[in-house]
Amino acid sequence: MRPLHGVQGPWLVTVEVGGRREGVVLRAVTPRVDAGMVATGAAALAVAEEFGVPAPRLLGVDLDVPATVERVIGSTTWPDRPDIARVHAALDRVHVPLEARPGLPVRTRPIAVDDFARDRRVGAMRTTRLLRLADDVVRGMEVPQGPTVFLHGDVWPGNVAWAGGECVLIDWKTAGVGNPGVDFGELRKQMAITYGLRATGGSAYWDLVAALNTPTVLDWAQATERRDVFVRDALGRMGVAV
Repeated sequence: MRPLHGVQGPWLVTVEVGGRREGVVLRAVTPRVDAGMVATGAAALAVAEEFGVPAPRLLGVDLDVPATVERVIGSTTWPDRPDIARVHAALDRVHVPLEARPGLPVRTRPIAVDDFARDRRVGAMRTTRLLRLADDVVRGMEVPQGPTVFLHGDVWPGNVAWAGGECVLIDWKTAGVGNPGVDFGELRKQMAITYGLRATGGSAYWDLVAALNTPTVLDWAQATERRDVFVRDALGRMGVAV
């Protein structure tokens, strides 16, 4: 058994059944993950199996603990050149029509357990002129209308596994339902930060929502610079002078 995030869970557990060794992922409460997030992950994997969504299959769940066990699937090591088309195709399969249900609430931003835009507004985190402008623009707009679909909620390279050439989404603890732009905006933001790729197409509104739900200063300087380039590009597509 070994933790997958430093000294915290989730944990990769190797089990032996009938002489055959297999890896499973055990998810439980940690300082970063509360009981509600474990329940959301379980609800999401049940929906994923019901609709054939590319995701791990749930082997067991006990919400009294709370904990879940799921199959290990694929590798999260990304290629030097990301195959964005395959990630888009996987998200298209994720985005089945779905209404809110227990464990899967409506999400209006990715990684909805965080709200860094609000933190900046109330003075809990410092801000910048660019992020303040982007927040003002988003708050002054109507939320784009669209179908209510199943959402992963946290599409970044660490949550995209590759199994035999197929793209599989893992770690569903912030899943829910809502506009597909929530996932696609987060994917475009992550590609901008990780690879320095410029957004092509897509909704500038959802790009800004994703970018605003990041700390003002990211873990490494180039990531912050790339996020800000992404914000300026989205504002430019809206016709907003920066």
